[in-house]
Amino acid sequence: MEAPSMAATERTVLQFSSSQSLSTKVHPLVVFNICDCYVRRLDQAERVIGTLLGSILPDGTVDVRNSYAVPHSESVDQVALDIEYHHSMLLSHQKVNPKEVIVGWYSTGLGVTGGSALIHEFYSREVPNPIHLTVDTGFTKGAGTIKAYVSHNLSLGDHQIAAQFQEIPLDLRMVEAERIGFDTLKATAVDKIPSDLEGMEALMGHLLALIDDIYKYVDDVVEGRIDPDNKIGRFISDAVGSIPKLPSSAFEKLVNDSLQDHLLLLYLSSITRTQLSLAEKLNTAAQIL
Repeated sequence: MEAPSMAATERTVLQFSSSQSLSTKVHPLVVFNICDCYVRRLDQAERVIGTLLGSILPDGTVDVRNSYAVPHSESVDQVALDIEYHHSMLLSHQKVNPKEVIVGWYSTGLGVTGGSALIHEFYSREVPNPIHLTVDTGFTKGAGTIKAYVSHNLSLGDHQIAAQFQEIPLDLRMVEAERIGFDTLKATAVDKIPSDLEGMEALMGHLLALIDDIYKYVDDVVEGRIDPDNKIGRFISDAVGSIPKLPSSAFEKLVNDSLQDHLLLLYLSSITRTQLSLAEKLNTAAQIL
């Protein structure tokens, strides 16, 4: 039997570099900052590019907490960033919060574009394995789409020939007040910003829908239509156990008292706005006379 030749054993294969960042967590402030920068952009700018700040959690998740826009200009085959502005903004942010470091960069638009590889290469020199966040401010699919990517280097032997962006899981967690603002922001057409009472009504409707889903799930498990899930059962048990044991009359009185206090605050704020508007008009009339 002949031994395999050197040409047969030495093969050149395509290899992808591994990525350590498996997921990312984005705070709503980052999304609001990106949308605000997009509204304030120059008329000739098609998109906004900026830096993401945050930290790496112990489990390896990238926690994105802040951002700032970086002036840039781009053409078909090249992109130019204002690096001095980028570094000065980074120093200013770290004076306020030194724990926030560069974790990646963002751009507006749907998905990755041709110039994204060039920008990602710059941020790869700033921080190892940066993430790329895209925010669809043009509502291409009817709503704002937010995605996160990491870059994998495609190598042929020892030579790097290209880079591939791969989408990673993104967690956008918000409290209810932030969610109302985000839902209003991502809607394609909004007549007006919902008031506090309208927001409360929407939350109550959402809560009732969730309770109906729980009822349906429990009934299906009891009737044997679906298999029980211990994890879901523990969640339901914890939710029921967190409900205060109050009589219906006491609970209704508590809600009504809180609602009356809220309506009183709305009434006082309306009186204050009316008084300020009247004082401004009287002051203007006095200056004219």
